[in-house]
Amino acid sequence: MNRINRLFEDKQNDILNIYCTAGYPQLKDTVTVIRSLEKAGADLIELGMPYSDPLADGPTIQASSAVALNNGMSIKTLFGQLEGLRKEAKIPLILMGYLNPVLQYGMEAFLAKCQAVGVDGLILPDLPMYEYEHIYQPLFEQYNIRLIFLITPQTSEARIRKIDSLSNAFIYVVSTTATTGKKAGFDENTIAYFNRIKAMQLQNPTLIGFGISTHESYKAACAAANGAIIGSQFIRVLEKSQNIEADIQQFVESIRGSVSV
Repeated sequence: MNRINRLFEDKQNDILNIYCTAGYPQLKDTVTVIRSLEKAGADLIELGMPYSDPLADGPTIQASSAVALNNGMSIKTLFGQLEGLRKEAKIPLILMGYLNPVLQYGMEAFLAKCQAVGVDGLILPDLPMYEYEHIYQPLFEQYNIRLIFLITPQTSEARIRKIDSLSNAFIYVVSTTATTGKKAGFDENTIAYFNRIKAMQLQNPTLIGFGISTHESYKAACAAANGAIIGSQFIRVLEKSQNIEADIQQFVESIRGSVSV
């Protein structure tokens, strides 16, 4: 069974998905960060593949991507770093990136390599749903890789239903139309949007991302979905970190509510 599916089978609530940029803060920190997040109690890791034009990312994650690219991170380097990861890490792993570098690598070759190194899913915000359904879906199924779709407050009910029918892992509920890291917390309109999605009783679990940086916003997201995704705030922690393992442990505990910061 795909590790993402196993996670949601074993745990339905308070899922904590942490985003980090591959090759950040230093090129060789990728596996250290993954190991430390798993040890600290994260449930799922979304690993960003640095790209020069990250449309959905706010300034914090864009800056981390620029640093990672300057460090020498590439898809080939990333796959090399992930070789052997599954000997020591069991946590589900999603790669998040953009379509152009994946197509340059070759879609089937990319999916085959994901399977070989133990990647469980992909988030490709600019992959059209039509192209996935009519061109790439058989390849994703062949290599047991899950594609994660995003929905926003502007996504129509019909499109959400279609995404739900195509999904086989979870749906990424974007809390705002702003880029990542722009807004903290949720207003009444956002809560109403979450409740509308919850009332649809979708087949797939949902995780809420964008605007989550504290224990309070994490719990608010978990009340409306199966869990939450945190990115920009975690990148800020890594940016200032002098001890990655200790700082990640403290961060995860603060989000869960085990300690205060």
